[in-house]
Amino acid sequence: MTIYFYSTREQYGCFSNFSAHGFILDNLYWYTSEHYFQAQKFIGTFHLEEIRLAKTPKEAAKMGRERSRPLRQDWEQVKDNLMKKAVLSKFEAHTDIREILLNTGNSEIVENSPIDYYWGCGADGSGKNMLGIILMEVRDILRSDDGRKLGNVTVE
Repeated sequence: MTIYFYSTREQYGCFSNFSAHGFILDNLYWYTSEHYFQAQKFIGTFHLEEIRLAKTPKEAAKMGRERSRPLRQDWEQVKDNLMKKAVLSKFEAHTDIREILLNTGNSEIVENSPIDYYWGCGADGSGKNMLGIILMEVRDILRSDDGRKLGNVTVE
């Protein structure tokens, strides 16, 4: 069975980076994993804090995509690991959604985004589904050793 998610209002909405499940990472509180992910594009600049404090994940995403902001040089190399760090932190911080993720068994998880061909499956299903893959990896981590601490997820 394949589990599809996209909107936070759906059955598996907690899998969305827009879900309101905050966590502490890098000694800062993040409202959502979207806030964390977008802010990491501008590490070491004031943009990080502006995005961290955005009122909604949609606003954080919009700010993170503004090309007037100086995108870090190594972004393409580090973005997958940063997403994994955020998703793992989110599911470690919230037992309710951790149970939902663990209860998916070995089902494939797919972000059913009609517009995102990298993080989601895209309109025609040909996308990479990287967020779904990361969720399945996080599920394995949580299952394998009751939630390995973040020190074991490295960003190179």
